[in-house]
Amino acid sequence: MPAAAQQIADTTYYPSLPNPEYAHGTGPVVFIDEGHFNYHTKEGRYLAFTRLLERDGYNVQSYDGDFDLQQLQKGEILVIANALNERNLGNWSLPTPSAYTDAEINVLQQWVQEGGSLFLIADHMPFPGASEMLAARFGFEFYNGFNVSVATPAYFQRLTGTLPDNAITNGRNQMEKVRKIPVSEGQGFPIPEDATPILVFDKRSLMLMCDTAWQFNSNTEVINIEGWSQGAYKKVGKGRVVVFGEASLFSAQVQGPEKRKMGMNREDAQDNYKLLLNIIHWLDGRLD
Repeated sequence: MPAAAQQIADTTYYPSLPNPEYAHGTGPVVFIDEGHFNYHTKEGRYLAFTRLLERDGYNVQSYDGDFDLQQLQKGEILVIANALNERNLGNWSLPTPSAYTDAEINVLQQWVQEGGSLFLIADHMPFPGASEMLAARFGFEFYNGFNVSVATPAYFQRLTGTLPDNAITNGRNQMEKVRKIPVSEGQGFPIPEDATPILVFDKRSLMLMCDTAWQFNSNTEVINIEGWSQGAYKKVGKGRVVVFGEASLFSAQVQGPEKRKMGMNREDAQDNYKLLLNIIHWLDGRLD
């Protein structure tokens, strides 16, 4: 079983949200994919994600089944978080085939080109492998490994240049400005020239390319990922794409008997929920 199997949603997480973007339930439809063996789902590990968006006025719905153009056109934003191929259920080892058919990838590309907004999240191995082909369609190269930092704890922050100044990190005012995000396990990836980085790894960051999740040894390939990103965004045709290599930073979870906090509920992660809302507002066209 994967090492993270004891993670459950923290139902007590409830950050301040004094000025919702929309009146309750009147905002655009945000689909959260649940049709591809996703590790993070609307009522599961992304419960806090769902509740935060609903409090901001969005209409959050599960998306079941294959990606279909007519169905996708009923929503504005699609969130895909840690999709998997059935082959890797309970077996987080190579190979890690695509979670989507070629036809589905073609549909998603067309939907974005015509104005849809995609929020693609693929955490550490095996999730990058499952979304590698989809990410490549938008110019992103996923690496099927684990990022680690020599520094503990480690943060993306403005002081070190690892949290760059841009529309998403700045928000629309000082209250929305993101200043520090904890570094968590996930993946890093180089971004295309037409993308804007959100989180950037420093020289102390490495990627461990293992054959099986959480199993590292002297033969494990190590890649220095200085300058690579863990989050980035770009416009594609009439649509928008945000890509992240870490899923838990947008969750609020507790792990194990000691209920260790993971994600937005961490005491040192007070800006995580701001980052999430800024991303959704940019995908929605409310932030530019």
